[in-house]
Amino acid sequence: MEKGYYYTFSAWVRVSEGSETTVSAAIITKENSKRVIASGNAYPGCWTMLKGGFQPEFPLPTELYFVCYNKTVDIWVDNVSLKEFNKTEWLQHQQSAITRVRKRKIVLDIKDKLGKPIRGVKVNIKFTKPYFHIGCGVTDTLLQHKKYQEWFLKKGFTASVFTNQMKWYWTESRRGIENYTIPDAMFQFFKKNKIEIRGHTVLWDKPKMNQYWLHDMTPKELLATAVRRLASIMARYSNDIFEWDVVNENLHFKFFEEKIRAQASGMFYHIAHVIDPNATLYLNEFNSLEIPGDIYAGPHKYINKWREIRSYRGNEDLTIGFGLQAHFGLGKPLMPYIRAVLDFLTETQMPIWLTEMDVPNNSNQAVYLEEIMREAFSHPGVEGIIVWAPWKPGINCTSLCLMDDNFNNTPAGDIVDKLMAEWRTPDLNGKTNSEGLYKYYGFLGDYNVVLYDPHSLNKVTRQIKITNKDPNPIVIPISI
Repeated sequence: MEKGYYYTFSAWVRVSEGSETTVSAAIITKENSKRVIASGNAYPGCWTMLKGGFQPEFPLPTELYFVCYNKTVDIWVDNVSLKEFNKTEWLQHQQSAITRVRKRKIVLDIKDKLGKPIRGVKVNIKFTKPYFHIGCGVTDTLLQHKKYQEWFLKKGFTASVFTNQMKWYWTESRRGIENYTIPDAMFQFFKKNKIEIRGHTVLWDKPKMNQYWLHDMTPKELLATAVRRLASIMARYSNDIFEWDVVNENLHFKFFEEKIRAQASGMFYHIAHVIDPNATLYLNEFNSLEIPGDIYAGPHKYINKWREIRSYRGNEDLTIGFGLQAHFGLGKPLMPYIRAVLDFLTETQMPIWLTEMDVPNNSNQAVYLEEIMREAFSHPGVEGIIVWAPWKPGINCTSLCLMDDNFNNTPAGDIVDKLMAEWRTPDLNGKTNSEGLYKYYGFLGDYNVVLYDPHSLNKVTRQIKITNKDPNPIVIPISI
């Protein structure tokens, strides 16, 4: 494997007998270092596809192995593929995908009151809001700093998430005493400025993230208290929160499953949908996108958890999206693996978000951040990205910061600005042709269109929303 190249991997696997067995593909170097590049669940009697990839940071003589975590069975392998792409090829594919997935040919069909095409109508088009969400996580610092509020609004983010202020341990640290003062104030700021809010998080399956008094409850008490929590926060913000992380990190942890019952998560998602039926419900997990070697959080495991929750009675047709926290470590993010994971999850036809994306503060931070954001934006399954860059004055920024204490951009902030500007349709001015048509390519989103007919002196303003993912041209008839 050569430095600077992208290697995509796939293979079909099955096992000789028994039940579900985890199988990984790994490259092993001369120094006997093992690096997992794909993992999945293999079964007897049917084939499963493994899909992943790798990007070496230096020339790497390797051998490819398949690793089975059940030594009593045989592994069957077929159709193994390892393909090499250079950077130019990879970026060309990304750009082609962005044009195909995120942009549309839009045709304004301008006619007079009698239905006749009007030539020479002046057209002014302004892009007002993107369909694809890019947001930023915030803390309660937002409430004390007017300049922080101004910075956030100026950036043009269309979504946000409170990093801690909606979590159960924040709103009810002492049993029976709820306090929503801070999240309420933060909520009002974003609602006033028409910025969407992701609800993070209703419940958390990680034991140490639950208040001490929850650990001492009987299963019946814990169930009643958890349902009260669901009702308290979700009813409070229902119809205003557009997405909820219902049970956080239930691939790695099982606090409620072990305390209440095995199908606790399925039950909570069912109740959550009853309380706020208009919101999209999400799983939210770490390492599914970041680390191929975490066999507990790979895409097969994530889809199995999704199926398990939807198997709960009443959840069969429930939309449950995949939240990928995307907390990347110090090493180089593996673009081929990221693409493979997104491909797998997209097969469910459920929405996908990068919910807490950050990259450690190092010399390559801005480069890695741009690579991840471009890969996510170019993938048809992804609907939004939350950049996990909350600001607090005077902190030593060890992770991702978009600005300093004077609200000047960091290099990472420059990258976010650059990409958000690149993924907007510029202002357009022109005239209709002899058929009364004005054609342009634009990103999915909201537009303000102003038409002026110099002959009749009529002027018309229209708000247009382009969300149709159909690749065919979108024709919008307008009478003037």
